[in-house]
Amino acid sequence: MTAEAIKEQLKVIRRGAVQLVSEEELAEKLTAAAARRRPLRIKYGADPSAPDLHLGHTIPLFKLREFQDLGHLVVFIIGDFTAMVGDPSGVSRTRPRLSREEVERNARTYQDQVFKILREDRTEVVFNSRWLSPLDFAGVINLASRVTVARMLERDDFAGRYRDGEPISVLEFLYPLMQGYDSVMVESDVEIGGTDQTFNLLLAREIQRSYGQPPQAILTLPLLEGTDGVRKMSKSLGNYIGITEDPVDIYGKVMSIPDELMWRYFELLNLDSAPRIEKRRRECREGRNPMEFKHQLAGRITELFSSPESARKARERFNRVCRDRGAPLLEDMETVEIRPSELKEGRIDIVSLLRVSGLAASNSEARRKLAEGAVSLNAEKIIEHTARVAVKDDDVLRLGKRGFKRLILTGKKKLKRGLDRL
Repeated sequence: MTAEAIKEQLKVIRRGAVQLVSEEELAEKLTAAAARRRPLRIKYGADPSAPDLHLGHTIPLFKLREFQDLGHLVVFIIGDFTAMVGDPSGVSRTRPRLSREEVERNARTYQDQVFKILREDRTEVVFNSRWLSPLDFAGVINLASRVTVARMLERDDFAGRYRDGEPISVLEFLYPLMQGYDSVMVESDVEIGGTDQTFNLLLAREIQRSYGQPPQAILTLPLLEGTDGVRKMSKSLGNYIGITEDPVDIYGKVMSIPDELMWRYFELLNLDSAPRIEKRRRECREGRNPMEFKHQLAGRITELFSSPESARKARERFNRVCRDRGAPLLEDMETVEIRPSELKEGRIDIVSLLRVSGLAASNSEARRKLAEGAVSLNAEKIIEHTARVAVKDDDVLRLGKRGFKRLILTGKKKLKRGLDRL
């Protein structure tokens, strides 16, 4: 590979990155790999702490795909062992630990989701329990001896918690050690992570050196803000856009983000060139309606994780529901079956109905939405959380501007189908 070709690869790799440590080392690795005709091993780890990946996770996945398109191999580590510890990066208190059953359930969904972006033929998927589970106590002592407590307290979140008297468990100190040991075991050449992972990535370089390996280059990427436009996208904060969500929900959530944030989505998700993004941004400052560009953003993101036809239908429904303030057609609504056992004298309490229909994840969320005046049944607003409502076929339960569910009584639905066959 020529020096010019190496420069072109570095240009692609640097695009959108916050920090590269170090460019000289990476150039040397690229040159050596080309000489040996061996692809670089690009490490990325994800702990299955929740069952679904969201849009924020796709930023490193798109960068990994760029490495693959340059001819390199992605080593995707599913942190089934480290997920049971919980990454303490950026948090102010000890995280709750997940059970083995929770981790395994979440991990099953990860492989299918990442291949929406990554190439299977250039991806090696591994579980870090393969090498972390067999470590005996002597092995843990050996690993722990390679880093000092003073070095650990250089990390901002640990230092802040120690200063404020907040507890830090020894278990949390072990997390970055395990992440570094992952790099040793997969012989990582480059590791990618968000800016909140900088300490862990740098520490992994030191651990690799202590095991006699060349240190990995590291590439940090910006964190994507959630739909609130302020905090990092997170399922626990409720400001996420899941890549496996219904296309209608993906489209609607993208349309709900602040106008100024959409330019960052265009940039970080590599959905347009920097000059075009800046040109459009300038046009909006000069008076052009930003909704046109936001529709383009919502369409491209929805299409990426579903299909062009799904994106088109999602836009039509968004326009009908939100722009025209009208409800979607009954046959377009998602159907929710209500079992007779859930009714008492033909009625069900509204909190349970919201939860059963999937419009609220918990009783507390349902009560909050009711207090906000966001709930209606057949266009009649319901505010009181103790209300018990009668339910019949084709009733329409609505939450906010976009949440519509068509209610069907299970017994009646089966009877109708039987009559149709006659």
